Amino acid sequence: MTSPAEPAEPADPFLPSPLHDLMFGHIQSAALRAVVVHRIPDHLSEGPRTAEDLASRTGTDAGALRRVLRLLASRGLFLEDDRGAFRLEENGHPLRTDVPGSQHAGVLMITDPMFARSAPRLQDTLYTGQPSFDLVYGMPFFEHLQKSPEDRATFDSGMAAFSGAEDELVAQSYAFPAGARVIDVGGGRGGLLGAVLSQEPSLAGVLFDQSATVAEHVLDRPGLTGRWRTEGGDFFTAVPSGGDFYLLKHILHDWNDEDCLRILGSIRRAAETGARLLVVDSVLPGNSAPHPALELDIVMLMALKGRERTAAEFESLLDRAGFRLQRVLPTPGLPAIIEALAV
Repeated sequence: MTSPAEPAEPADPFLPSPLHDLMFGHIQSAALRAVVVHRIPDHLSEGPRTAEDLASRTGTDAGALRRVLRLLASRGLFLEDDRGAFRLEENGHPLRTDVPGSQHAGVLMITDPMFARSAPRLQDTLYTGQPSFDLVYGMPFFEHLQKSPEDRATFDSGMAAFSGAEDELVAQSYAFPAGARVIDVGGGRGGLLGAVLSQEPSLAGVLFDQSATVAEHVLDRPGLTGRWRTEGGDFFTAVPSGGDFYLLKHILHDWNDEDCLRILGSIRRAAETGARLLVVDSVLPGNSAPHPALELDIVMLMALKGRERTAAEFESLLDRAGFRLQRVLPTPGLPAIIEALAV
């Protein structure tokens, strides 16, 4: 007869645990938003400063600021030295506005009331399956953005911060053949298309999105002259024809399967057999393994009717739309490149 196992030693209650971080996650994100709103990281670009110094520079309360910085220092964004001065750690540098790949606008978007107010109503989404954003704001997410220029600007800036850091990485991860014509569907202001065209001087491209969006394109830059044009329209209805490659970056994850099939159907009608579709999106593992896009999947659940997908789910979706999955290419960033062939 075996002796009963010794009871496990209780975990140290003073060390952060997954349960602790989940319970207090909204507190941590509120602290992060507070220092970003007041641009504290920018004031640390030249070296450590005390909370009193930072407070005098930003018009904030020194005592309150020190307590918020202390919390974020425990998460590795700042470091407090022996004299009470805080410096920006490597993980905190993207919070500055003056660095390449700045996530300042991205933090402001994700912690904005648009999402912060929707999060507590996620419990209702579990009943209905419908976005909690709609319950809070009384309308779908993109309809709200059309009616709120301020929120639209926050969203556009945040998405640009996330996408801008990825565009070069995505473009460098795929070898486009010389002379190819690339059509970026829902390509926003053209950050990805510009990065792609910069990889090979013989490439030509079309930036396709809503007319108001492409009017603000960023393609007027050296080396791209004469190699691109813009076209406004609705990707649910029709997209430009004649592309050798069609790009869809962070589009399909915004929509449910039915709407994705409408988008993919527009592309398949425009694409000749043999043309290639490159879907740039996060690809979830087929289990519950940790992945940075799992939180993004819940954002989709709260705000839209979209979702992040596994490779198998992408394959099924593409097959139904007349495309055959060829391969999934990782990139150094969050998204992967799902390559499919029009059949």
